[in-house]
Amino acid sequence: MIIFIENINDNPPVFAQSQYSLSVKELTPVDTSVGKISATDRDDDRLFYTLDPDTAGFKLQGINTPNIMVQSVLDYDTVKSVSLTLYVQDTPPGGAPGGGPSYSASATILVTIQDIDNRPPWFQPCTSTVVGTAKICVSHGYSGQVNLTVQEVGALSLQPGPVYAIDGDSGINEKMTYSFLSGNEAGIFEINANSGNITMTKPVDLPGPLVLTVLAMQQVDSDKFATATVTLEVVKKSLNLPTFTLPEYKGFISEDAGQGSMVLAGRGSTTPLRVLAADKDFADGVNPDVRYEVLRTTDFSATPQGFILLAKDLSPGTVTIQLRAVDSSNEESSTAPLVVEVTPEGVLGPGGDGYSVVDMVALGVSLAVLLVICMVVIGLLVLHLQKGKAAWRKLSEASIFRSSLGAGSGGAKEGVQYTNEGFQKDDDASSTGSHVPDEVDVRRGSGPGAKAVELPQEEVVPRASAPLHALLPDSSSLDGSDPADSEREVKPILTKERRVEEGYKSVWFKEDIDPNAKEEVVIIPNNADRDGDDEESLGGGEEEDDLPRSTPKVFFTNADVDSGLEGQSNQESDDDEIQISDL
Repeated sequence: MIIFIENINDNPPVFAQSQYSLSVKELTPVDTSVGKISATDRDDDRLFYTLDPDTAGFKLQGINTPNIMVQSVLDYDTVKSVSLTLYVQDTPPGGAPGGGPSYSASATILVTIQDIDNRPPWFQPCTSTVVGTAKICVSHGYSGQVNLTVQEVGALSLQPGPVYAIDGDSGINEKMTYSFLSGNEAGIFEINANSGNITMTKPVDLPGPLVLTVLAMQQVDSDKFATATVTLEVVKKSLNLPTFTLPEYKGFISEDAGQGSMVLAGRGSTTPLRVLAADKDFADGVNPDVRYEVLRTTDFSATPQGFILLAKDLSPGTVTIQLRAVDSSNEESSTAPLVVEVTPEGVLGPGGDGYSVVDMVALGVSLAVLLVICMVVIGLLVLHLQKGKAAWRKLSEASIFRSSLGAGSGGAKEGVQYTNEGFQKDDDASSTGSHVPDEVDVRRGSGPGAKAVELPQEEVVPRASAPLHALLPDSSSLDGSDPADSEREVKPILTKERRVEEGYKSVWFKEDIDPNAKEEVVIIPNNADRDGDDEESLGGGEEEDDLPRSTPKVFFTNADVDSGLEGQSNQESDDDEIQISDL
């Protein structure tokens, strides 16, 4: 008789240990096995495994295969270790078939992430960022100041701190070595290879800035390196701080002043307040590198020139703010208080010393009245000038008439008044004076049609006097003239006889003067009393009794001048000649 003993599920699965420790390097590829942890069952049942949690970067190879595998790329800087719980069960999930017994067990697994040497040095401080699966840390470099022609003692003070670099793989932390890559060709600076501190070997003799490039690399692996810049401003050594010129400032601003308005210097003043800080390091006390700041308030702001601006609306009252003057070349600074009085709306200055809106309106009305008065005065002046235009027009016309006397074929000589004073004194060749005589009507000779026409007295206006011979061209004697000219009856009116001396000129008129000529020219002789010789000369020996004894005025038509006045007496012409004695 054979008896079969059936195996029943009466033993639970068992792990060899309750806790397990595993390790894996960061950046290990996905699906790489980290370790296999299995349980045993005396009943030799098939075991089923689960991992909790299954989203911490690890997973099981299968439900019946307890092989721990990498589920996602691991980063040491993000996750350094993971704690997992591995469960085992001798029946399928959901229970045994037929409702039989089910046993299970569990074990704790601690997975440690190991750092690998995959990053270069990082200069500190730096800003880290992730690009894809890589992590980088960006440094903005270092800055500092050195004095011109002065050698600093000890390590240079830099911002935001001394030169320092760490291994980008913090789990490894390899040591660094430092050196200058560029910028120190003159050998002014020296850097400590182990600490990175920068010192000076000699003074700087040229203005800056100076830019040094520092190289940091791992001592064990020179392929892992990084660079950073050190910018050094070269400034003159400062012995004095910028100091405000006043221990305290006081300003005023109206409540209704808009944002951006300037604080004023006094009550009722329109001058903006300006704060100034003097620096004794400069001969004139003006440091161009000084800037101004308002501390611990956002109600006001300061311009680089020292003007204070309103930043937001304020209620009437008194506000005290702190001002700061900073030398931007070396960050040296000083402070001073500013008391600002915010005055009620519509008042430029407190205490009634300012101007209200009503005052400004009154001022505008007053200015308008003054403007009207000025316009009236200008109108009167213009009217007065218009009245004087007629007289000036007459002066201009008379000037044109008189200048036509000296015109030959070449045209009129403007602006000259001719006198016959020389004819009064024939023996004085240098006489050029002129005096205006009384009016005399000069009659023509016995020729037919002779007529003299007198212009109105008001059209004769004296102007600058000059003898006619000074402006007309010289003419020679009439001895060589065409005999035909002698057939024309002419009559001298200024001399008794025709003279042939060199430089002597006479005025002659032909008898057929056109009496209908429209334009007339007047010669105004001297006012001085004329002697008997002058009267005799004017008479020409004929009809002397017809001339009055009073001071004469000689008139003749412009048509005669146009047709008879010649520039040269020796020029042959059918026209009449005009010769004026050269006195």
